[in-house]
Amino acid sequence: MIAGVAAVGAAAAAGLYRFTDLFRRHYAPTPYDDLLGQLVDREQAARLGAKVAGGANAGALAARLRAALTGGLTAAAIADAGAGRVQDVDGWLLPDSVALLSALAARA
Repeated sequence: MIAGVAAVGAAAAAGLYRFTDLFRRHYAPTPYDDLLGQLVDREQAARLGAKVAGGANAGALAARLRAALTGGLTAAAIADAGAGRVQDVDGWLLPDSVALLSALAARA
């Protein structure tokens, strides 16, 4: 009896996790999920990315980011900031990798 109740509870928790946004946001699949998965909040990144200058399409942004983010977003952002590769986006100075990933989130 106890095992049955535990199994039903585990199934209910798994269903809530997978099919609702109660625990974690779920987004529609894109060809860029390997990159966009590094974002904590894709919706806010997309709002910021809509303000990034430049008309590159999503495919070009993804190709550039895949080469730059081999060590992860944090390492790329630190390297960009250290090398002076920053962009002014709506009054914020962002490392290129963060700005481009936000732009990709806006276009995907």
